Amino acid sequence: MSDQLLEIKDLHVNAGEKEILKGLNLNIKKGEVHVIMGPNGAGKSTLANVILNNPQYTKTSGSVEFEGENINNLSTDQIAKKGIFMSFQLPEEIPGISTMNFLKYAKNKVTEKPVKIFEFKDTVKKYSEELSMNPKLIERNLNVGFSGGEKKKNEILQMLVLNPKLAILDETDSGLDVDAIKTVSKGIEMFKNENNAVLIITHNTKILHSLKVDYVHVLVNGKIVKTGGQELASDIEENGYAQYK
Repeated sequence: MSDQLLEIKDLHVNAGEKEILKGLNLNIKKGEVHVIMGPNGAGKSTLANVILNNPQYTKTSGSVEFEGENINNLSTDQIAKKGIFMSFQLPEEIPGISTMNFLKYAKNKVTEKPVKIFEFKDTVKKYSEELSMNPKLIERNLNVGFSGGEKKKNEILQMLVLNPKLAILDETDSGLDVDAIKTVSKGIEMFKNENNAVLIITHNTKILHSLKVDYVHVLVNGKIVKTGGQELASDIEENGYAQYK
């Protein structure tokens, strides 16, 4: 069994008439934590959305493979069932459904098995405590009236509960204070193991101060222009992206 999880080959993607990704290549294996960094407008969030096949974007050529299977034409829910999770940059507020019921419904859908409710509630409670979340939030409507930090912690809670094979975190650290970033980093550390992988998309390096990553990729103008280790993030922190344009 291969340890290859995600393989993106020469991917070209349009939003409307505009080409956003211009021949992007990326390989992610089990047990790895990857970071994609780049200036605003480079195509980072587009990449996250395209992996989950958001219909706003059109793949014009190239392929996205997950565990050796081409997922170019699968629907978003089919891709999620295969084990890909994505946290949102700006999580939606959804009145009328509690966080707990949302988590239960999502877990049912992904595993296609009914959850054992008491065991499930205990799991959610344990994770929310470890993420220093207010326990009352779990019973409240999903993200309604949550602060920015609470919404982001809630996304990490979803990741831990759903336990995907690949977690894509899109700007999970944006707008967070130092303590919230540490909590998000702790959640990522709790999640990662040798059978799953994490792809973090960000334009700043704060989250990397409290998280060990394997690869840092620089995405500029629709292509990955440089790949390195954690030291590459330090170089960007010091010198910015100008050298890669």
